[in-house]
Amino acid sequence: MAGVEMSTKTPGVGVFLELRKGLQSGLLIVGKDVANSPADVVLTGGDSSLHIRTPGGELSLKLPAGVTLEQGSCIPTPAGGFCGEELHYRLRINVARISAEDAHDSVMETLWAKKSYCFYCQGCMTRLLEDRVFKRVLPLPNGNWNAIVDDWCCHPDPFANKKLLPRAEDCLLGDTFLLLPRDDSCDQTLTQEVSPVGAEDSQDPKKPCRRLALISCRNCSSMLGEAVAPGTLKLYITQVVVEPAVGDRKPEASLNRSVFVERTVAARLLELSNSLSTFHFSVQTPDGKAFLLLWLLNSDSIIASIPVMCVGGERSVSSQALPIPSPKAARALKLLYVACSDTGTMQRDIVTSWEVSAIGHPVVLPLKVCEELLRVIDDSNSTLPASMRCMNSYEAAYLRL
Repeated sequence: MAGVEMSTKTPGVGVFLELRKGLQSGLLIVGKDVANSPADVVLTGGDSSLHIRTPGGELSLKLPAGVTLEQGSCIPTPAGGFCGEELHYRLRINVARISAEDAHDSVMETLWAKKSYCFYCQGCMTRLLEDRVFKRVLPLPNGNWNAIVDDWCCHPDPFANKKLLPRAEDCLLGDTFLLLPRDDSCDQTLTQEVSPVGAEDSQDPKKPCRRLALISCRNCSSMLGEAVAPGTLKLYITQVVVEPAVGDRKPEASLNRSVFVERTVAARLLELSNSLSTFHFSVQTPDGKAFLLLWLLNSDSIIASIPVMCVGGERSVSSQALPIPSPKAARALKLLYVACSDTGTMQRDIVTSWEVSAIGHPVVLPLKVCEELLRVIDDSNSTLPASMRCMNSYEAAYLRL
């Protein structure tokens, strides 16, 4: 039933392409609004490009460098229950080299010791911190380290009620945040507001009601992070842009917010998956409440999704002479997801199963960012062909790198 709901809420996709670099294969899906039969579609390859000819015109699709079509390999394949809506084709590709072209490095890979950096507000690109040089750039233990500390020690937890904080000229890297020492210059660019947080804390008689010191940009009021101690800033990687300090050079204009969130989270999920050998992530709010469950399927996808109006399906006769734009296929993570607020029975069972089994590496983000990420993922899901939007009670999506 979920698949039916998803297929009716958005118009059909004109052309969808997914290439797998590791498998050197691909799937091409063409909507029936674009072509009626397999013979209506002709696929040819060029230098790092694909040319898709349909009755509505020819579409040229740019591929990453080194990726080319194996000529003559495109063959029709059954579309299953969606044969009345889509045409499916399998194809082979050649990959000259495996590289990280077009990848978006996260802040964690950008920062190095003994180099000068500037920190900017992602919302308005105001310079928040200038010419920061760190003697040490150190990773913090991963997100659930305190849950297994008893397995390390043969005596009471020596870390109880203690925070891991940076010393002067340190930068500590968490899974989704940076811990920095605060200096006097911060008063000119940052504001601090103390707010109550954590309903669970207020209900627990053994704990005092904690209050969170929220850090915001003085210029645009965007929330950037928290003051976890009087002299320590916690800045989330989805809220700041970090660049090497080079004279008076200013960074380029801020990316579209949804694009920045998508790329930043995708890059970080890929890093965590590679370093921790995990594919399950629980996106949580700072109070520890699960918001979104993500299951990373693969990280070698190259995708392109072209709306039906761009490939001739809904164009009028007078527009036939207009050139079809040349979109670019992009690297992406393929994932399955479940929103923890979903009220469906099967989805609730999945959430419960993840909680009971304690699977899902915690990825902590502010509530507003969690909501932004869910919108990005839902938007991705809505651009997929109907046959690809659901899988075993999960919904499917891609995060572009």
